[in-house]
Amino acid sequence: MPDVITHPARLDMTRYIRPGDTVAWSQACAEPLTLTECLVAQRAQLGSLRCFLGIPASRTVGPQHADHLSFLSYCGSGSNRALYGAGALDIVPCHYSELPGLLARGPLRADVLLLQLAPADEDGNHSLGLAHDYLAEAVDTARVVIAEVNDQVPRTRGPRVLSPASLDVVVHTSRPPAELALRPADMRTARIAVQVAELVEDGATLQFGVGTLPEAVLRQLHGHRRLGVHSGMLSDAAADLMEAGVITNERKTLDRGRSVAGLLMGTRRLFRYADRNPAIELRETGYTHHPEVLAAQRRLTAINSAIEVDLTGQVNAEVAAGEYVGAVGGAVDFLRGAARSRGGLPIVALPSTAGERSRIVTTLSGPVSTARCDAGLVVTEYGVADLRGLPLRARQEALLAIAHPDHRSALEQALDTSGVPA
Repeated sequence: MPDVITHPARLDMTRYIRPGDTVAWSQACAEPLTLTECLVAQRAQLGSLRCFLGIPASRTVGPQHADHLSFLSYCGSGSNRALYGAGALDIVPCHYSELPGLLARGPLRADVLLLQLAPADEDGNHSLGLAHDYLAEAVDTARVVIAEVNDQVPRTRGPRVLSPASLDVVVHTSRPPAELALRPADMRTARIAVQVAELVEDGATLQFGVGTLPEAVLRQLHGHRRLGVHSGMLSDAAADLMEAGVITNERKTLDRGRSVAGLLMGTRRLFRYADRNPAIELRETGYTHHPEVLAAQRRLTAINSAIEVDLTGQVNAEVAAGEYVGAVGGAVDFLRGAARSRGGLPIVALPSTAGERSRIVTTLSGPVSTARCDAGLVVTEYGVADLRGLPLRARQEALLAIAHPDHRSALEQALDTSGVPA
């Protein structure tokens, strides 16, 4: 049976964590804030630790904590950006679908897991609450599992529950989970969202990435019918569509009647809606991102954003103006899944400019996050470029047509003398 701590201030992490350990914790709204705050406060006593971070919804860690802690992540969003800018964060460039194996068995294997769980049910088992995601598999391989059981965390449906025997330490708390509220879409983002929404067919199953643009697309779908969800995350806008009867999941090939996601990313509005809701099921990354599962979903429509796209269809979703702000993430997993899905649509959407710079470019300013062989539909406020099956010259013409008009001439002049991007 686990050690049970009813007063969080009495948690002594030196009893469970050893110098040199790799520590991982649930990301975004599922971050166990009491445990991560304790880790940071006790870092000098704990010694040198390697910490794996996901998408942050808090500012628990900062560059000042790199005196004893080293940080790794697959992404540069939120407060991770400050860590990276200070040289305190190293990036693991990998597909999201690889994370469970890396953290459970691979070179990033977690020695210690910090989780936030819902209160026990009548059988004494704990729901994983706000995230199944990429840490569920590591529960079985970590040396120590420390759980913050928070009575304000929703009980969500999923195939995995944790019994007391799965836990080494239980810390009881009562505090609001971290929230991720997105800023409202501006007029340009709304125009892009309208373009994307027009591509979505009734009865489609949706995957949507993180950020203001995918959320804006969801808010344009209230006139649609019988939509489904199979995504890495579920948001406030998706909950609104479920409550409005737009997302019913009745046409899904798999998991009919249920919205499937890896984690909840939003506000208390979403958490309340998901609590004990049988129409929402959280699954581990090995299922949400599995290529065969994705390909089996008819009309899987993958909606992801990007930093820039070159004239061959290569996508940079990681680096902007020399700063690591994004991720390889799950975009390639879902774009490939949608491409293999019967009637599926692999969509990348982005504004045509960032300040005075074009985001349709001849040469990417960052890494190739998505190869041109995986290119599908690219959408800006100026239209849709369907690159599927197009040779290079035709791709060039299609992408120039959706670039900002002020940049089209310069883009044409910058091309090779052959007229075909390399």
